[in-house]
Amino acid sequence: MIVVDTNVIAYLYLEGEYTNNAETLLERDSIWLVPNLWRSEFRNIMTLYIRKKIITYSHALQIIEQAEEFLDGNEYEVISEEVLNLAQSSSCSAYDCEFIYLSRKFDVPLITADKKILNNFPKNCISLKTFQ
Repeated sequence: MIVVDTNVIAYLYLEGEYTNNAETLLERDSIWLVPNLWRSEFRNIMTLYIRKKIITYSHALQIIEQAEEFLDGNEYEVISEEVLNLAQSSSCSAYDCEFIYLSRKFDVPLITADKKILNNFPKNCISLKTFQ
């Protein structure tokens, strides 16, 4: 069981530089925990890909449905005060700190490729590139 940020989810479904890393991560640990926020962030990524004509609207909907089905049952509410405390004590956004909050709540690592998160919370994070 691990926490993953929204970009890791996107890497799994959208071919790119980190897709192989995300696929390997899934093979090693298939229970991915996320805050409810991931849905909005993921829809935003899909919107960007549609606007750039990288994928079609219907393909984006298929990807969203697959991702939502995969993560069903592993989405969690966060405690605002805890998230704000994490954001205040770091240079990360409150969005990023929702993932850190879950990592700490479940005492599992957050897997990310985000350097700012990795630098601010090295005890809670593992780089997607180096996850073993």
